[in-house]
Amino acid sequence: ARDVERALLANPADPRTLAEFGRDVGASERTLARVFAAECRMPFGTWRTQVRLRASLPLLAQGTPLETVAYRVGYSSASAFVAAFRRAVGVTPGAYFAG
Repeated sequence: ARDVERALLANPADPRTLAEFGRDVGASERTLARVFAAECRMPFGTWRTQVRLRASLPLLAQGTPLETVAYRVGYSSASAFVAAFRRAVGVTPGAYFAG
């Protein structure tokens, strides 16, 4: 799980699935999911979303265009990024930085 963590912290936009990471580190997806949940205390998908959203904050604070931020942190569109941000934070990125 540490290799997966390092890879995603270095590049939040890394598109590999947990199964693909598992193949890369020689573990099954199920085993890696269990180890990941035990070490990180949350499911892989939740952790990945948090990493991506945390990586977006400095970019947003610098005024980077929303679409650019979305792609840099691994979302397929600005609307997908805004939806994930709103689910996690409760407000849109614009409202977060306005208030």
